[in-house]
Amino acid sequence: MSRFSTDAATPASIIEALKAVAGNPPKVRPSFARGRCVRGTYAASDRAAEITKSRSFTRPSRVLARFSLGGGDPDKFVLRGFSFRLGGDGHRSDILVQSAPVHFARTLDQMLAYLKARMPGPGGKPNMRKVRAFSATNPETLHQTNYIAAHPPPRSFADIIYWGVHAFPATNAKGETRFIKFKIVPVGGEVALTKDEAEAKPVDFLHDDLETRIAAGDVRFNVMALLDCPGDPTMDVTIRWPDEDHREAIRLGTIVITGIEANEVCDVSIFDPANLAEGIGHPPDEIFAARRDAYAISLAKRR
Repeated sequence: MSRFSTDAATPASIIEALKAVAGNPPKVRPSFARGRCVRGTYAASDRAAEITKSRSFTRPSRVLARFSLGGGDPDKFVLRGFSFRLGGDGHRSDILVQSAPVHFARTLDQMLAYLKARMPGPGGKPNMRKVRAFSATNPETLHQTNYIAAHPPPRSFADIIYWGVHAFPATNAKGETRFIKFKIVPVGGEVALTKDEAEAKPVDFLHDDLETRIAAGDVRFNVMALLDCPGDPTMDVTIRWPDEDHREAIRLGTIVITGIEANEVCDVSIFDPANLAEGIGHPPDEIFAARRDAYAISLAKRR
């Protein structure tokens, strides 16, 4: 018998659980609910073709993107998200990255059990005894929380390293395939706030800061591909590749954010993680496989 849940999890049950944990806010995303839609451009590097033949990454294109805060309720000490779309007709790719290099669950069953343990009770708060008991028997589900706690909150959406938690098979024009992870690095480097500085900021400070930086032409990211090594885990999104912070990476290109878009532009569709142009394949892990259905269900519920 599974130690996570007696009921098999589905994308639909995950969506319902995420909304319940967030307090069932109406017509918003069940996670990363608070966001800002932006536009920009992508310029490929001269080394991108070494890694992938995907025209999304080897050709210049317009960019549609969304910066966001994790959870259904805005908070300053949570995960940050960055979703972006590269490419044109026939070769679009949607990439989802976040401010921690791991996910909080390895399987759908574990993800559902994690969320059930954190559902608010009659007083509006989760039962911390249940949370601690679940964490004790599922220690890998704390890797993301521990990473966030160990890293001070960022000064800006533009000052964060964003990580892809999935291992993508990338194929170049020679037919050579290897796994990569995406790492999106701010051109100016990471800059963090102290806890006291963060607590003094209003909840919307990241969104206000983003508008100021875009107006100044100050939001640029290098799209990096971390290269796999023998033995790297490709099925478990709760653990990192060894020495991930310092291992070899190739710059695929650079994203420059040039303007704010109305949030409706991002909300009328979804950044579909399964939408990948030829040359970047679908990761083999269970969480990625469920995401396409989950995102489509979430969009339908918001409408």
